[in-house]
Amino acid sequence: MTSDVVLGARDVTRRFGDFTAVDSVSMTVGPGEVVGLLGANGAGKTTLIRMLLGLLAATEGVVELLGGPPDQTRRARMGYVPQNLGLYRDLTVAENLSFSAGAYGVPVPDIPADLHGVRTTLVGDLALGAQRQVAFLVALAHAPEVLVLDEPTSGVDALSRAELWDTIRHQADNGVGVLVTTHYMEEAQQCDRLLLMASGQLVGSGSEDDIIGDTRAVAVRTSDWSQAFAALNDAGVPVILAGRAIRVPDTDPADIDAVLGAAGITADITPVRATIEERMLVLAREHAAQS
Repeated sequence: MTSDVVLGARDVTRRFGDFTAVDSVSMTVGPGEVVGLLGANGAGKTTLIRMLLGLLAATEGVVELLGGPPDQTRRARMGYVPQNLGLYRDLTVAENLSFSAGAYGVPVPDIPADLHGVRTTLVGDLALGAQRQVAFLVALAHAPEVLVLDEPTSGVDALSRAELWDTIRHQADNGVGVLVTTHYMEEAQQCDRLLLMASGQLVGSGSEDDIIGDTRAVAVRTSDWSQAFAALNDAGVPVILAGRAIRVPDTDPADIDAVLGAAGITADITPVRATIEERMLVLAREHAAQS
C-alpha cells in the first residue's frame, strides 16, 4: 500500500470454522477522504471493521493502519465510534470524557454548550442523540488521524444526523481519513467514495454514479399498491416498497406488466434510473446467484 493510504486491507479473508465472513476484500481510505461502507446485515461489514481495528486477526491477507499493522501504538492514533457507542453508561458525561482523555494522555476536551447542562448526568440517562454526541467527543479528543464510525447516526433524528455529518466532514476537511458504515442511503451521498459488500465480498466500489451505472428500475403507480406488491413478490420479482411507492430494479417493464395484468391490477409503469439501494439489491442478487 502507498503512503497516501491511512487505512486499508489487501485480499483480507476471515473464516470462522467453515463459515467465511469476509472473503478476499481489498479496500483503502486516504487522508481527508470519507469512505462509506454499505451492505445489508450479515454482509461482513462489522467483521471487516474489527480486522481493520486490529481487534480480530485476518485468516488471510494484510491489514494496514497508518503505514503498518494495527498495533497498539497505531491504534492510539485512531478514533472509533462503535454501534454500541463504547461509553460507560454508569459514568457521567464529564467522567467519560475525563477517563478517555486520561487514557490517551491528552487534555479533557471542552464540553459544547448544548451538552453543558448534562455534564453531570449519567450517560445511560441521556437521549440517544446526546449519547452519540458524547461518543464523538470521546473519539475525537486525542485528535485522531483516522476515524472509524460504525453506524454513527443510527436511531437519531434528522437534525442530529445532519449535525453529526457536519462533524464528520469537518474532520475530513482537516485531513482525517474516515470510514463510516450506515444504513441510511441518503447518507451515501455525503461520502466521497462507496464500498458495497454482500455475503462477505466487495461487490461494488466508486462514487454513487459509478456504482449505479446504467442500472434501471421501474416505478409502479397503482391504487391497488398492496395487491401489486404481493403479486410481484409472489412472482419472485425484486420489489421494493417505500411507503406506498413500488419500485422494481433491473426488470423488464413488460414482465411487470404481465404479472400485474395476470393479477387483474391496472398500473402506470414507468422506467426510471435506479437508486443506490436498488443497485445494492441487484448486486446482492447477482452475487447470490453466482455462489
